[in-house]
Amino acid sequence: MHYVVHDRKYHFKFAFDTETGAYVRTGILDEDGRDTGVDPFMGSYPHLIDVGIMGHCIHGKTGLCAKAGIGCYQSGMLVEQPNMSVGDFRRIAEQSRGRCNQFALGGRGDPDQHEHFEEILRICRDNHLVPNFTTSGYGMTPGIAALCREYCGAVAVSWYRSEYTLNAIQMLLDAGVKTNIHYVLGKNSIDEAIDRLTRNDFPRGVNAVIFLLHKPAGQGTRANMLSVDDPRVARFFSQVETRHPFKVGMDSCNVPGAIRFCKSILPESLDTCEGGRYSCYIGADMVMVPCSFDQQKRYEVSLRDMSIEEAWNSEPFERFRNRMRGACPGCEKKELCMGGCPLMPEIVFCDSSKRLVKEDAK
Repeated sequence: MHYVVHDRKYHFKFAFDTETGAYVRTGILDEDGRDTGVDPFMGSYPHLIDVGIMGHCIHGKTGLCAKAGIGCYQSGMLVEQPNMSVGDFRRIAEQSRGRCNQFALGGRGDPDQHEHFEEILRICRDNHLVPNFTTSGYGMTPGIAALCREYCGAVAVSWYRSEYTLNAIQMLLDAGVKTNIHYVLGKNSIDEAIDRLTRNDFPRGVNAVIFLLHKPAGQGTRANMLSVDDPRVARFFSQVETRHPFKVGMDSCNVPGAIRFCKSILPESLDTCEGGRYSCYIGADMVMVPCSFDQQKRYEVSLRDMSIEEAWNSEPFERFRNRMRGACPGCEKKELCMGGCPLMPEIVFCDSSKRLVKEDAK
């Protein structure tokens, strides 16, 4: 199934295929409906919602993430809240029907371990939403993999360097699921990333390896944060643009690095931070923020008090967007990266003298 939506508020159209996951949007349309070639800054409703269905992590006490060298940015070892209720999830899904394309299921723990996981997937299907999620793979079973094949667009397994990582990947592949690897890129893992990319040393059959930049949020430390002047960063991006038997992708936090270091990547293939522009995060407590990394909830809005559309158009969200609107006004590459991360400017791979981070209005 595919559909085309006309965003009349911001004057563009977007199309989404629920079977293949293909998503395209036009530039801003003029009065005659012609594409001006200018990218719309935002949509009138999020096209992707990161739904934190997990309020706690059942593996938190075992320190699964820490043992894998990954600092849980949602502090899953320390915070225990109830998981999202089916009723709350249904409310989010019903509001998003025909307006949003995908739900990225997440939160403080593996979404596939939610007590009502199958029902959540069915609610997505009923409302023409494509669910995707990331898992450690620790609790993956053939039965869960079969559910993923029936309902999900893709599933990512976090690269935890363990037997259960490889087992989960194989179970998903055996079930015919489009399977990705999510690899957190920090000081402690970049050498391994360069080596594995050089040798194409990732499990055969995976669709893509997606590199997620380490951020100093939650239990993620500043000590593990990469900087633009680390020579390994340039070596990593040189490997990103070479050919591999799997796709190589990155989160939007890495886009400034691709702009800075990659020579052959088409600018049109890069999509910078979509937080508050085309995506948002809703936690198990029904608090909505522009990005899941806003762990301090500086831009929070409670959905107990308003709809998703009202929260999307609220003052905190507009304040977040203004950080991108006002960033780096003198840089010719501003439209490609909009100054990078509005939450943590220190992670941005940019050393340009034209870089200017806009602060919140007081």
